[in-house]
This record gives sequence, structure tokens and C-alpha cells, in this order.
Amino acid sequence: MKRMHRRRDLPSLDLLKGFEAAARHLSFTKAGAELFLSQSAVSRQIQQLEEQLGVPLFFRRTRALLLTDAGQRYFRDVGQVLQQLREATARLDAASQGRAVTVTTTVTFASLWLVPRLADFQERHPEIAVHVAADNAIRDLEQERLDVSIRYATRRLAGRGAVKLFGERVVPVCSPKLLAKRALDRPEDLEHFVLLHFEDPEHSTPWLSWDVWFEVMKMKRVAGKGMLRFSHYDQLLRAAINGQGVALGRLPLIGGLLKEGTLVTPFRAARYSTRSEDRAYWLVAAPSAHARPEVQTFVQWVREQAATMTTREK
Repeated sequence: MKRMHRRRDLPSLDLLKGFEAAARHLSFTKAGAELFLSQSAVSRQIQQLEEQLGVPLFFRRTRALLLTDAGQRYFRDVGQVLQQLREATARLDAASQGRAVTVTTTVTFASLWLVPRLADFQERHPEIAVHVAADNAIRDLEQERLDVSIRYATRRLAGRGAVKLFGERVVPVCSPKLLAKRALDRPEDLEHFVLLHFEDPEHSTPWLSWDVWFEVMKMKRVAGKGMLRFSHYDQLLRAAINGQGVALGRLPLIGGLLKEGTLVTPFRAARYSTRSEDRAYWLVAAPSAHARPEVQTFVQWVREQAATMTTREK
């Protein structure tokens, strides 16, 4: 990489959008497809941004793209800022449309569970606009004028009036192309694979740790061929999909990825699942919004979707 010179100019919105998409997908090609740019154009954007900031944001490997520590921090901050801009724009748009529901939930739940199902809601209720405000911050529904919250929490933290949607199980998952290179027929075979580890910045999901998984399974800890660590669960899943290692998958969030074969469970992994005993996914509507027909319609639809999930997803 060329010698980098620091500048105080604020990076352009195009550069920030390119970086956020590349960091989220861990792929210049997929970021380009999302932004309608070529892979080389995204690569040039990232290089320009790195030179402007004076720090490398990515490790570029032959078949992998990973964020540096600085890249991880910048991705977290830039993602929040871009999300705030999207929300501000969506609120203006929703106000002009009349009937609208604003939902706050985590990035992981939105991308893996809610958004893939929204086409069904839109087909049934085209007159209701849905805005998804996805971030990992705890939001005050009344103060921030949000209608519905879906969060992963304990019963106490979920609050009064919260409706339980479902719990969570964790199983090892990987890309089928990874198994094409080497057999993974039993848990002990994990020593030949890179383990993808989620470093939860909020320390609220210890069961997503390989250490805890091996302990619950009453098995000797396997070091693996190596370990890649991620502070964003979406990035960990992206690495698993790209065949970079074996991850602990969160059911039912990854049910769609398993159904379509993008991810698979090796060595009859369902027998080796762990379960969160004290946390679940909860839905709560703001008191001021609960009586609105469009909010009631959306809440009922979410509950139906949760109730009709297959046994495999649960």
C-alpha cells in the first residue's frame, strides 16, 4: 500500500457507503453489486478512503477480505451514522405516506429474520409502509417515536407487555464448499478447521463462544486449525458462507440459510446444540402506538411468522 498521508477533510458519502457495504459483505464484489459499481471501483474507493484516513481498514488476502482493528471500529461508527441518515430520511418518507410502522431491532435479527419475510407482509398489506431501524442500541420507543421493538433479552429486560416470539439454539455450521475440501464427520474433526469466534461487545451471548460450546458438550476443547474473531455476527456469518471456517449458528435466525443450502450443519450437529435458558426474542409495542390499526396488523403478522416457523428453524 502507498504511504498514507493524513488529511482532515471529511470523507465523501460515496466513500463511506462503499466502505460500509464492503465491510458488511467482506467482499468488494458483493459491495459493488449492491451499490451498482464494479469490483475495481469499490476497491479504488477503499484505497482512497484509507489514504485519506491514514490507516489500513482491510487485510487483503488471496481469497478473503478481513477488517483490521481500525476497520472494525470505523465500521461500527460509520454504520451507526449511515443508519441515522436512513432513519431520518425514512421518517420523512413515512410521514408523507400516512400509514406506516417503524420497527427497531438488532442488525442481526433484521438482516437474517425480519427483512427476508417482509415481502410477505408487503404483499398482504401494500397500504402499510414498514421502516426497519436496525441497530444494537436500546431505544426509548416513546421518546424516539418508534412503534415496535423486537429485542433479544431476558424477560425482565423485555419490559411490560412484551410478547415472547421464540428462544434460541446454537449449532455448528459451515459452507458446503468447506466440506468438499475435507470431511467433518464428528466434533473432534474441528481441529482441522478454522473456528470463527464471535466477540460480543456487550457480553450478552456467552453461549456463542466455542469455549462454552465445548464445555456444555462435555468435550475436550479443540484448538482448531486457527481462529478468526468478529465483533459483528453478520460478518462472522459472511465468513462462514465464504468458506473461511466453522461458526456457531443461531437458530432460528439462520433457518433460511440452512434451508437454501448456503450453510449446512456437519456431523448431525443438531445433536450438538446448546440453548440459551434465560433469553429469548421479545416483541413490544409502544403504548402510544399499540391502538393504531397498522401497528396491530404488523404485530399480529410477526407473531404468526414466529408461530409458523418449522421445527428445524426453532
